[in-house]
Amino acid sequence: MSNNINSQNNIPDNWDIVIEPTRGIFDLKLKKVWSYRDLLLLFVRRDFVAFYKQTILGPIWFFIQPIFTMLVYMFVFANLAGISTDGIPAPIFYLVGITAWTYYSESLVKTANVFRDNINVFGKVFFPRIIMPISIVISNLVKFGIQFILLILVIIYYVLFKQFQLDLNFKILLLPFFILLMSLQALGMGMLISAMTTKYRDLSLLLTFAIQLLLYGTAVVFPLDSLKGKMHTIVALNPMSYIIEGMRYSIFSKGEISLLSVLYSITITIIFLILGTIVFNKVEKNFVDTV
Repeated sequence: MSNNINSQNNIPDNWDIVIEPTRGIFDLKLKKVWSYRDLLLLFVRRDFVAFYKQTILGPIWFFIQPIFTMLVYMFVFANLAGISTDGIPAPIFYLVGITAWTYYSESLVKTANVFRDNINVFGKVFFPRIIMPISIVISNLVKFGIQFILLILVIIYYVLFKQFQLDLNFKILLLPFFILLMSLQALGMGMLISAMTTKYRDLSLLLTFAIQLLLYGTAVVFPLDSLKGKMHTIVALNPMSYIIEGMRYSIFSKGEISLLSVLYSITITIIFLILGTIVFNKVEKNFVDTV
């Protein structure tokens, strides 16, 4: 190995590993994530397979949850409460919200607990820690895709046998955008909360409870334009409301959506993503001492 010294940086030219001083919180080293892309795919596969391993029904469980939740919502909110579904058949309307909310809530909760749940891996092996929350979001996206197939099948059934008029147009191209926005928001918020769960374990239980309550403050079981006054304002402040409304708008051309509401969701998502990445990068350096 050559001992030639780089005169400008005082670093040998051919060393494989260079130990440098600790950088600032804005030195996120996100380029290293690409170098560990094989590990990222391995974590994604692990999370996906672990869900249905040693189960009888296997991936069919991905369909059972939204179907039973949909039936409960139809009985409670459509039949008993008589809440409008904005002219969309109730099963389809609820499936859109259930599929989106299940993905968002599971990604958020698992990302928020990433340090606690993976302490054994983090304490023994070096790799960019941010790979773990990214893998959670991607693996849940696979589950989301499977459940979205169920939504498509139900839509096809209503179009063929129930004379439901589906107005598909160029707006469907907005659907991947809203899905991406939902993924990044769950990732950013989850990483932000993960910093607090390393010191305060109670937050994990509180988050699980809060995410269940937040469902009813999001446009999952009702269209946003069915609300009036302060209630509309409160629900509209939840950026996930406009994302779910945007998904319905993309598929059915119905829903309360505007350029201002989309910009609001984008802004909130970017803020959470930037803050979450910075905080996660800071906490990962010494979290082992607190978890």
